[in-house]
Amino acid sequence: MEPHGRDEVKGPVLHIAVVGFHHKKGCQVEFSYPPLMPDEGHDSNLLPEEWKYLPFLALPDGAHNYQEDTVYFHLPPLSGDMKCVYGVSCYRQIEAKALKVRQADVTRETVQKSVCVLSRVPLYGLLQAKLQLITHAYFEEKDFSQISILKELYDHMNGSLRGSALDGSQVYLGLSPRDLILQFRHKVLILFKLILLEKKVLFYVSPVNRLVGALMTVLSLFPGMIEHGLVDSSHYRPKSSVSEDLSLVESVSGAEEFVSVSVTDIIANTTLEGVETAQPAAESLSSGNSAEGDNHLLKPPSRTSPDSSESDWETLDPSVLEENGSKEAAEGKETESELPDAFDSKPGTPITVQPQAAGGQGAVVQGLVSGLEEDQYGLPLPIFTKGYLCLPYMALQQHHLLSDVTVRGFVAGATNILFRQQRHLSDAVVDVEEAGVHIQDPELRKILSLTTADLRFADYLVKHVTENRDDVFLDGTGWEGGDEWIRAQFTLYLHSLLSSALQQDNERLLADYGAPFVTAWKITHNYRVWYSNKHPAMAAITPGHPFQGQYSVADVKLRLSHSVQNSERGKKIGNAMITTSRSMVQTGKVVGQSVGGALTSAKSAMSSWFSTLAQSNPETKPLLLSDRLLVL
Repeated sequence: MEPHGRDEVKGPVLHIAVVGFHHKKGCQVEFSYPPLMPDEGHDSNLLPEEWKYLPFLALPDGAHNYQEDTVYFHLPPLSGDMKCVYGVSCYRQIEAKALKVRQADVTRETVQKSVCVLSRVPLYGLLQAKLQLITHAYFEEKDFSQISILKELYDHMNGSLRGSALDGSQVYLGLSPRDLILQFRHKVLILFKLILLEKKVLFYVSPVNRLVGALMTVLSLFPGMIEHGLVDSSHYRPKSSVSEDLSLVESVSGAEEFVSVSVTDIIANTTLEGVETAQPAAESLSSGNSAEGDNHLLKPPSRTSPDSSESDWETLDPSVLEENGSKEAAEGKETESELPDAFDSKPGTPITVQPQAAGGQGAVVQGLVSGLEEDQYGLPLPIFTKGYLCLPYMALQQHHLLSDVTVRGFVAGATNILFRQQRHLSDAVVDVEEAGVHIQDPELRKILSLTTADLRFADYLVKHVTENRDDVFLDGTGWEGGDEWIRAQFTLYLHSLLSSALQQDNERLLADYGAPFVTAWKITHNYRVWYSNKHPAMAAITPGHPFQGQYSVADVKLRLSHSVQNSERGKKIGNAMITTSRSMVQTGKVVGQSVGGALTSAKSAMSSWFSTLAQSNPETKPLLLSDRLLVL
């Protein structure tokens, strides 16, 4: 992210602010350096309209239940030339009687305040580490009028972070995919696919530091996403100006000028024929990113921009892209003759390429269509663009964004129970505490059903992460099973998926990822933008699922284990087997009707369960049925 004009002088940190809770006024900004409003003083409570939610984000809901907490949040830009503003807030509370200087407005037994940093760079963990030390020192003063330490923090951060590169060692500080795998296991891949489909995903847990940690760790699995993929993830308007006037459409469009370039020019530059222009306002309001038969989930708004004269990118017929893909592939064979055998691989041959560390992506360039800084593979994918929001923490005051017509989707985090209760506003609710992914729509559950190859991939990750996990000296620091290794595996997974999508007659290759999933993914905004441009480096990626191969009895057992653990019916069968086992132990001397009845019930349930699995997984039906005979 390059600085613009005066921003280069200021440095990566925009403001240091203190937010407190006033017994009459509620959450408010008590101090800011430099002032949030240029014409006001450091102690002004006034805020720019775009940042009106800052106090509620920095001082989260239910903060009084915790002595300290940490919040990551995103703010919209104040001007068209700025990108997403990344916020990190450290909250603490102290007993009022411990203060050396007690001001007149302190009427409660405890004082709650947050010190927050507003930055241009997504260095969440690094900013948090520095901010926690200063927050501790600020509270140890026991006199909140001593603000010199905050000014020194501003100068120190801008001095130490100026010119620093966004590499993995800094960006991923505090984000552990290893812990995520240990908690969610194979469900991490479901979350990965959910975000690829640009669905409305809500994370829920308390306190906030657990919430934002889990959400941002999932995003860190997408190569380059945190470094370069979130710059347009917070383009929203406060409630007072949302959906009230059609001028909002123009303002949203203006905030994303990079997509207003005529695609006619893009076609000339990229030799892609037949793809019409993308109209920003129409896309922001469009909800055509769902799969066929799933259009009832995201209904289009009742009105669109009156200035819309160009075709809607989101509703573009996928067949147009398929036809152009054939032309593009044919042109690629002529222009890239030096790599004639790059895609040649024998069917069924496992991919054994050892992935590289996520930090070795190489140079990035400005994407012509996406507007993001991309690597040679066209990554990060432009997921968080065009009205798809990333809000690591959402305040209750932002609840309206879940149903705003200008928001086509989101990955958001919340601690308030009201967000979780209104599940109809989200496609999926992720309960971090229970490691559960709750999806109401059966069609979406079917789309996200993991294939046998996906289960092998997830099982591979889980096994490597769980091995030697009790080694306190090496936990998470080694290569295999470590954080960077896990990110490298997901990079390989995404590279292989993209490479497979480029192939002609690729139905067999893509089937390992799930035909319903691929169909839904190909009509998302991120896939269309990525596909509309050439990425020559993809020629070096072997197409096909990294864990493709023939089915075996081990796959049947893996499928059975996965299904038993993650469906209501499967859990009932598991409970029945446990009950049967206990009955046999407790009444071992009496072989009576109770044990026989329990065994009969368990056998019946298992038989029914195998039949259900066989119907839902035709490719493993023979193995499943034969395995049922062995078990019964």
